[in-house]
Amino acid sequence: MSESIPKTQKAVVFQDNGGKLEYKDIPVPTPKPNELLIHVKYSGVCHTDLHAWKGDWPLPTKKPLVGGHEGAGVVVGMGDNVQGWKIGDYAGIKWLNGSCLTCEYCEQGAEPNCPKADLSGYTHDGSFEQYATADAVQAARIPKNADLAQAAPILCAGVTVYKALKTAGLKAGDWVCISGAGGGLGSLAIQYATAMGYRVVGIDGGAGKGDYVKKLGAEAYVDFTQEKDIVEAVKKATNGGPHGVINVSVSENAINQSIDYVRPLGIVVLVGLPAGSKVTAPVFDSVVKSIQIRGSYVGNRRDTSEALDFFGRGLVNCPIKIVGLSELPDVFKLMEEGKIMGRYVLDTSK
Repeated sequence: MSESIPKTQKAVVFQDNGGKLEYKDIPVPTPKPNELLIHVKYSGVCHTDLHAWKGDWPLPTKKPLVGGHEGAGVVVGMGDNVQGWKIGDYAGIKWLNGSCLTCEYCEQGAEPNCPKADLSGYTHDGSFEQYATADAVQAARIPKNADLAQAAPILCAGVTVYKALKTAGLKAGDWVCISGAGGGLGSLAIQYATAMGYRVVGIDGGAGKGDYVKKLGAEAYVDFTQEKDIVEAVKKATNGGPHGVINVSVSENAINQSIDYVRPLGIVVLVGLPAGSKVTAPVFDSVVKSIQIRGSYVGNRRDTSEALDFFGRGLVNCPIKIVGLSELPDVFKLMEEGKIMGRYVLDTSK
């Protein structure tokens, strides 16, 4: 352990779900034998972090909790069993902090589905602090000299939408609809989709978001605040419906609409997790159209490496706004009000 590592650090902590978000001093954690200690420079803010604070998912959080799972920083310490890392490496703290690596899911590369998965900012203190720990096997390897502020959102938002696009099984030239296109996930999904050769139609609300998503590469835009019939508008824009749909919206109604506008043989991918929501699919139409509905969680180590490679080659660039770590409560408020375009990134030094 480096002598320059302080004993205390700044962090945002809550004691109870929905309780006060406290910006305060807490001890710097000591890494376990299999863990890295990462000096977090920047952390993205994900909608999952809002759910973790509110406690409105069926999976309980640890308490007290330091949230956050898009942490980008520098390795400053490590446990005795860690191999393949060195002090000074750039490392990322992602949603999957660690897994058992021996169950049937881990063995087939589905580590996020491990029943013993340890989740950053949920069951394991996350990246809303200046120093955080991560399992050395699951920690993301960020390209040296990368812009860490820009890299932070790739660790969850980027990996998540990239995995969802792979789950859709599309081919170059196919139409993909991004529902919730103007948000943090959607803005990255558009860029990954265009980089993979797909044609994109985005759904969101407001003319401003329309200009925004088209600037990112969307070929068409459907404004749900203006269109009386979303289903027909999407079908018209894509000449019969998209081949795939990536639902990053947190609207149950938007998810159910995607079942109706996806074209025959199409694949609907569920990504956003509106609390308590259900998907309603008419059996007759689903069978006759031969559509598929798939859930896509977060990516594994390979997906993370591939998503970061797109970033490293300049093919995706997450639009971010940097604010101080202490401003997290304000970011959550904007998130609840649906006023965020792109991704907010927290500078842990402020």
